[in-house]
Amino acid sequence: MKWCRTASVQYTGNNPLILGFPPIIVMSFSLVSPAFKYGERIPKKYTCDDVDVSPPLQWSGTPTGTKSLVLIMEDPDAPMGVFTHWVLYNIPPDRSELPENVPKTPTVEGIGVQGVNDFGRVGYGGPCPPRGHKPHRYFFRLYALNTVPNIKQRASKDEVLRIIRSNIIGTAEYMGVYSRG
Repeated sequence: MKWCRTASVQYTGNNPLILGFPPIIVMSFSLVSPAFKYGERIPKKYTCDDVDVSPPLQWSGTPTGTKSLVLIMEDPDAPMGVFTHWVLYNIPPDRSELPENVPKTPTVEGIGVQGVNDFGRVGYGGPCPPRGHKPHRYFFRLYALNTVPNIKQRASKDEVLRIIRSNIIGTAEYMGVYSRG
């Protein structure tokens, strides 16, 4: 069993420890990056100030019944409103990680299909806040779906969310920050 940061113990009826039975452990759906800790600074290599490659991501506790996954990365602190940095969908449900530097192509073998970010490009576009701004927050949200949605290549975040909204059975979130001097 893989350990994750959060787990909850479910009891039904009498306390199973008193009855001599171990508790049922329900693992929560969680998302992490080995490249940076939650709430901490995203390393420069994953931003527009360097090579701008996607960070590695790992998840556990994928809900039972998941048929596909969707990943969306966005910056809610952008001056013009929420800015989308990455849209990746039809991720196979048996995957539990994304490698560093997912290719910036519409389809990535074994990984999924990529949409268009708010830079107008396919694939990952790293943090690139205006110079002098306070640190921006970057949220990576992983959605577990009970279906494999029929979404065209190069879809926008809004198109993807509209299509998947009634099929979401779980969500995991991870956040990092970045600012430019």
